[in-house]
Amino acid sequence: MSPTFVLVHGAFSSSFTFAPLQAELALQGHRSLAVDLPGHGFEATYSAHYQAPQDLEKLATVPSSIAGVTLADNAARVIEVLERVKEHGPVILVGHSRGGITITAVANARPDLIDRIVYICAWAPVELDVGDYYNEPEMADSDAAALAGAMIANPAELGALRSNFRTADADVLAGFKHAFLADGTDEEFLAFMNTFQPDENLDVGGSADRAQADTWGTIPKTYVRLSEDTSCPPAMQDRMIREGNALTPDNPYQVHTLTSSHLRWLVHPRPAAELLAGIASD
Repeated sequence: MSPTFVLVHGAFSSSFTFAPLQAELALQGHRSLAVDLPGHGFEATYSAHYQAPQDLEKLATVPSSIAGVTLADNAARVIEVLERVKEHGPVILVGHSRGGITITAVANARPDLIDRIVYICAWAPVELDVGDYYNEPEMADSDAAALAGAMIANPAELGALRSNFRTADADVLAGFKHAFLADGTDEEFLAFMNTFQPDENLDVGGSADRAQADTWGTIPKTYVRLSEDTSCPPAMQDRMIREGNALTPDNPYQVHTLTSSHLRWLVHPRPAAELLAGIASD
């Protein structure tokens, strides 16, 4: 029986960004389902102050629907989906970027629901908490700090991260593009920016949410490297792979590489869809 791909998005994102990939998967005869984590998609907070003309001072104080959402909440949402999908056959759980934290937590809790887990340039913490990886040498050349240019509000007071992705600041936009879609056109970049939501939850888990050998480690796993990613450089992606392989040497990652920045594979998804289709047929 053909597996179903369950897709988990990254930070400030939603199921919407997977639509082109799902279309390509469908054209190749594969079922897929994209999950909205709590507070994402149509559950997201979009204040009138986020529209044009913007009022950033007021926007910084608008309560967020994602405040208080935890990694455990994210995992519970995905587990609920997997329990239903699993009734129809094998499941391949796919996470991108920050979504890797969620799928790792899910795999720790319910490995019985997953037939293969796939990380696409995603966080798969083993030795450190995710926040600590940002201080490691492999992230020294990362452009992820570009996000700071659009941050508004005090996260501790708001209970969430809030970014102004509708900024007109040319320097901030240039930093975003270089970090996340340097290999795309300006038009593609602005279109993708308009799929982002302003708020993201704060909780990225702790030591208990790192990959566990006796649960996560029992699932066949794949890591898809993005060779042109400057927000999570290949050196850090390779570290994720090494740590996972060291944790479960008898169940190493199947490793593939796409020539892509952090987001291009979602804008031009055919190579990624073909790669995933190949994984499903293995």
